[in-house]
Amino acid sequence: MAVLTPISRTPISFYLTGVALAGAFVGGVIGKVNDAGFLGMIIGAALMAAIGFALTNIPSEKLARRALMVAFVIAGLYFGGIGGAILGLAFGWFFGWFTFWLYEGRYRRHLAPYLTPMQVLWYYSFRVIVGLILFFLITPIVVVMPLSFNAESFFTFTPEMLQLKPEGYSLRHYEDFFTNQDWQQALWNSVRIAPAATILSVSFGTLAAIGLSQPHVPFRRAIMAILISPMIVPLIISAAGMYFFYSRIGLQGTYFGVVLAHAALGIPFVIITVTATLVGFDRSLTRAAANMGANPVTTFFRIQMPLIMPGVISGGLFAFITSFDEVVVVLFVGAAEQKTLPWQMFTGLREQISPTILAVATLMVGISIALLSTLEMLRRRAERARGIADY
Repeated sequence: MAVLTPISRTPISFYLTGVALAGAFVGGVIGKVNDAGFLGMIIGAALMAAIGFALTNIPSEKLARRALMVAFVIAGLYFGGIGGAILGLAFGWFFGWFTFWLYEGRYRRHLAPYLTPMQVLWYYSFRVIVGLILFFLITPIVVVMPLSFNAESFFTFTPEMLQLKPEGYSLRHYEDFFTNQDWQQALWNSVRIAPAATILSVSFGTLAAIGLSQPHVPFRRAIMAILISPMIVPLIISAAGMYFFYSRIGLQGTYFGVVLAHAALGIPFVIITVTATLVGFDRSLTRAAANMGANPVTTFFRIQMPLIMPGVISGGLFAFITSFDEVVVVLFVGAAEQKTLPWQMFTGLREQISPTILAVATLMVGISIALLSTLEMLRRRAERARGIADY
């Protein structure tokens, strides 16, 4: 258990170096936008080091931090309008907090007192690295969502958008999505294909997972490797193989063929999640049910299914997301009548640059977030059901 240590001021070289590095990062990002990344890093580091030194010489911390936020808001308002003022407020709050966090030694408050400086450095460096990776992964999504409200037919932020002017934003691209016949047909195809593929994936995947969980099944590892191979084999190879196979048996270009192809891609997710759930399953329950006279079907629906339901639903949601977002396989296996939303988006990017794609992408991101949130709730429910504390 960590022991709280008293706050002690750190050497001036230490906290000014930390503030200068943070300023260099922000200055580099801003400078990169203006094709002056290195110059921005130098200016950002020097400016924030000077500001940090000035802040720590003000007697009142609250006064210093408020003054910094006001200064950043005024600068942001001057250079970028309302949007710049909001960013200035955020930067001013962060740098004010960060400066005194280093200066007062608060970074050690919740750490064990016996940690060496290198251990403390790694503790926070690891979190910074994870934060940068998250920033790198989530930035494209964060950029796409506001661009979908662009009043112009551009894929870039207009001056009106950057200044947060109402005339710079519009719902015209969402209106085009809900009124355009091509987009609506693609949406209808996705709604028809994804649920059907999910049902097949859940049915076959659950049965396969239960069967492979039995210790007497021969070659379990080899069968498992074959069943989850669609997750490992490059998608273009699977798509090409499905195309040649389905064209031979007359399923290429049919609705049922696309559903079967998407089900094959979703089955591995169901097998993995259900198998993970079966690891903590008490098999004495099924033996007790058999001793009471229950047949295998009754035992499955009354005993097994309620306990493995979180894993089944999780696998089904993964299978649904896979089918709803998939574009490579449907290009090979489907026909024009089975054009899905991802296919329509791919076509729109290749043949006509329409910002409606951004609106569709935003809607799909919202659906994915909702489904992933559901997965997280199911995971916690499964852990509670298995007696695993969630701290």
